[in-house]
Amino acid sequence: MTAGDLHTLTGAYVLDALDTDGEREAVERHLAHCAACAHEVRELSETAARLGLAVAEPVAPALRAEVLRRIAGVRQLPPVTVPSGRALGRGRGLRRLPRWTLAASVAGVVALAGVAGVQYQRAEDADRRADRAEAGATAVAAVLAAPDARVSTARLADGAVGTLVHAPSLDRAVFAAAGMPAPPAGKVYQLWYDDAGTMRSAGLMASGTRSSTTLLEGPANRSAGIGITVEPEGGSDRPTSAPVATMAMPKV
Repeated sequence: MTAGDLHTLTGAYVLDALDTDGEREAVERHLAHCAACAHEVRELSETAARLGLAVAEPVAPALRAEVLRRIAGVRQLPPVTVPSGRALGRGRGLRRLPRWTLAASVAGVVALAGVAGVQYQRAEDADRRADRAEAGATAVAAVLAAPDARVSTARLADGAVGTLVHAPSLDRAVFAAAGMPAPPAGKVYQLWYDDAGTMRSAGLMASGTRSSTTLLEGPANRSAGIGITVEPEGGSDRPTSAPVATMAMPKV
């Protein structure tokens, strides 16, 4: 191995990717006499550490709890012992890794586990949201296509237009709004069924858009109409403000 070869091995040395102990020892001897390579190794080590931190994310509490639960039920394997002076693997000697290398390796494994756990959780959440969206769209389409669907349209406050569709055979209703002004900060529009004067929550309208279509929650047949109120984020158990709009259930 020439001196020129050693200059090109700094990156592999930092990542602990050298093939043999001899190469690592040769690089370490070279670093003791080559200020440029030693400086490069320090910079590469800092960069590798920053890259690791850039992709590290905190482990979700549920994932941590699951790992701890499984640890209690998994039997630990006995340690692998190698007689002193014996070769390990394919003729490679057992290396004594510097403490910082071991620490970096452990930190890397933990970071990767955290990232994998977060990515898995995000994928699961995305799948659930997609399933809910698909089910909602299917239910809306069923109401609109029902042979007994009844439709009424009304002008709401601030120039908005509301359309209420009721399918008695499905006991469901859909409300579509166009031109709705945004609710105040920290507030949402909540829909209510009017059950002979008793208001029953029918769900929240989508926020952040002037046009929306909402599948009303719960049975619709026993209601005389619907109302819309402005409520705190997350909705309320009962109306806390006067309705901004009301509509009667459409008649045949």
